[in-house]
Amino acid sequence: MNPKQFLQIGGAVLAVVGVLGMVGVLGPTAEQSIFGEAWWFDNAENWAHLVLGIVALAAAFAIGASMQKTLVLLVGIVGVLVGLYGFVSPTLLGANLQNPADNILHIAVGLWALWAWKGGKM
Repeated sequence: MNPKQFLQIGGAVLAVVGVLGMVGVLGPTAEQSIFGEAWWFDNAENWAHLVLGIVALAAAFAIGASMQKTLVLLVGIVGVLVGLYGFVSPTLLGANLQNPADNILHIAVGLWALWAWKGGKM
């Protein structure tokens, strides 16, 4: 997997997750999520996912390979850091991070981005 593919796949997934969270499939409350308490996103997370998904999709087609690689590196670093931060603090910029499943997911996406940044090699 290369950075462009990560941006395309990850961007599409993020946009869909953001929309599903807004319509109640994945939130905005744990009672409304199909995963219950295990995995749900509040409105701040839903908007972040939607906006970041759209930005990733746009970047996959609007910027060159070198910039895509840099962007994917940043996504990887931020994903891992946000995941780790969630174990220390329950909120970040208005988004709830108290769920360990969310933190693990952020770390996993960050590692996926770092793997794509390296061209699918470690």
